[in-house]
Amino acid sequence: MTATPPVFPHPLADRNGSPAALLLDLARLPAGAAPVTVLEELAGGSMSCYYRAGADEALQQSLEQAGWKPLPADKAQRVDDALPKELPPAIQWIEGDWFLATPPKPVGTQAASRALALRLVQLVSADADTHEIEALLRQDPTLSYHLLRLVNSLGMGTGRRVTSFSQAILILGRSQLRRWLNLMLFSSREGDQRSAMLLAHVSVRARLMELLSKAIGEDKHHQEQAFMVGMFSLLGTLFGMPLEEVLKPLTISDAVQRALLSHEGELGQLLCVVESAERAEYDSLGDCLAALQLDGATFNRLVADAYLWMQGVSAGKAGNVHG
Repeated sequence: MTATPPVFPHPLADRNGSPAALLLDLARLPAGAAPVTVLEELAGGSMSCYYRAGADEALQQSLEQAGWKPLPADKAQRVDDALPKELPPAIQWIEGDWFLATPPKPVGTQAASRALALRLVQLVSADADTHEIEALLRQDPTLSYHLLRLVNSLGMGTGRRVTSFSQAILILGRSQLRRWLNLMLFSSREGDQRSAMLLAHVSVRARLMELLSKAIGEDKHHQEQAFMVGMFSLLGTLFGMPLEEVLKPLTISDAVQRALLSHEGELGQLLCVVESAERAEYDSLGDCLAALQLDGATFNRLVADAYLWMQGVSAGKAGNVHG
């Protein structure tokens, strides 16, 4: 029996720059049949699923049976820099890493908003007093709105709407609140076209790292650290600053810092796994998985879980925050 190779789809943005579909590029996949059951699970999610044709016709047929559709070449445009202000009328989907490009230097209210966001990261990482965090949130109504909207979507069975930050803490607990505040940093940056796709990207990265930690038998604390590494690994991209500079004022463990800055330790290994998958470097990905004693089939199940979780986050209906 042939071992199942790992696969990794990528999100496509709609014309507004919001995540709306997934793309599996067959030409970049390793040899071997893709796991149809996992792909069927993704096709049943809220996003359309497309594939770009490759040499393996049997794989294409199995994908179509799983609910995936071929991507029309004239409907998609690749963008790796800033999102264009004008797109050809026929274009429906935008692919590429445009949302990872360095943002323009902030001015006025954008600069103030970014400074508040950085301060919030500092307070949350230091496990600051609730009142300090709440006072800062009051200065950023957009962030507050998104947080309360997400908490209200969780369906925790309280029977009443969450209307205050203190209620959110009571329902979520500090560790989960820290998770959601960090997620919200990516979702609500005023005037930043990258926000929706950045949130999708960091959600998949953080959730997949958490799931990988669980799969190799680590405890809940390690899983939370893995999620944090995934989140913090893109703070430099979010703020348009060197990651080392963003991390300096933060209260984080040595293990997390070493993983982020030099990919050291087990957390660094997990980050290497996810980054290799994102870059479609399948030889490196296979080596990383082998070092963790994980097979391709397990990895693919975790990828599907991470993408479905991301779809819930993007829709503001994330369900169980613990997954």
